[in-house]
Amino acid sequence: MDKWKYVGKRLILASFTLLMISFVVFFVIQLPPGDYVDSLVTDMIAQGETVTTADIANLRTMYGVNRPFIIQYADWLKGIVTGDWGTSFYYNQSVLVKIGETLGATLMISLITLLVTYMIAIPIAIYSAKHQYSIGDYIFTFIGFVGMAIPHFLLAILLMFMSYKITGKPIMGLFPEGGVTDWASFLEFLKRLIIPTIVISLSGACGLIRSVRAQMLDEQEKPYVLCTRAKGVSEQTITNKYEMRAILNPIVSGLGGMISGIFNGSTITAIVLMLPTQGPILLKALQSQDVYLSGGILLISATLVVLGTLVSDLLLAVLDPRIKYLEESK
Repeated sequence: MDKWKYVGKRLILASFTLLMISFVVFFVIQLPPGDYVDSLVTDMIAQGETVTTADIANLRTMYGVNRPFIIQYADWLKGIVTGDWGTSFYYNQSVLVKIGETLGATLMISLITLLVTYMIAIPIAIYSAKHQYSIGDYIFTFIGFVGMAIPHFLLAILLMFMSYKITGKPIMGLFPEGGVTDWASFLEFLKRLIIPTIVISLSGACGLIRSVRAQMLDEQEKPYVLCTRAKGVSEQTITNKYEMRAILNPIVSGLGGMISGIFNGSTITAIVLMLPTQGPILLKALQSQDVYLSGGILLISATLVVLGTLVSDLLLAVLDPRIKYLEESK
């Protein structure tokens, strides 16, 4: 019963968080001075067209930007719930259709990057902790500092330059011309996936290495580990059976933030590498103050973060009995 009460509380909290985020998102994207009509009128004047005050008023009425903020938000939220996310001002297309064009590629890159991040970071962190102050530990620590400091777009440019020097042509885009239709095009797709995965996962992997390494070093000095080692239990058993269970908490608790960083952190990288993801579309929507399209993309991003946090909370309740105890004691 307590387990389901815990799950119910987390679901209610996640729903309320999403509602608050939707309000903040819709409010923030309208903070810059002006609106989409102002951007549109500026472009029309730059092209030599004559725009009167009546034309501007008609445009504001047509796009609905002359209504009070709370009315616009209520209509947008109602459309989100009913499945009508509105029409993109800039692309003159359904928001859901426009998002759907690149959502699959974005989620695919995010999922692959997330898996690669954990597959690389956890073994390296364990190795560094088990071989503290060794040459390998110093090398991985140095790479970790560099990986966290170097900007994504700069690393993408450097890797593209290296690929050009090696292969004779820059690796740009995600899908080969004509799409993935045969084995050769699939291999080309995998080759194009290497650079985006390295660039987007590097920062998160380096941060995860540092946190897991620190947790592992702290765990190695605890009395129960020293006692187990004194009894003659092998180091591999101590690591896999005892210490790994303890370091799962920081790994799982950072899931929500990791998803957010991967999903949102690929915008500039996607522009540099010409990736068909949500990043370039979001940037154009924000620049043109396309509130419905930018609001929809940001809401999806926030939903992924909330879901990641919800999953991490539920996993922590399974992994750490102390969380259940605290809930029950309240």
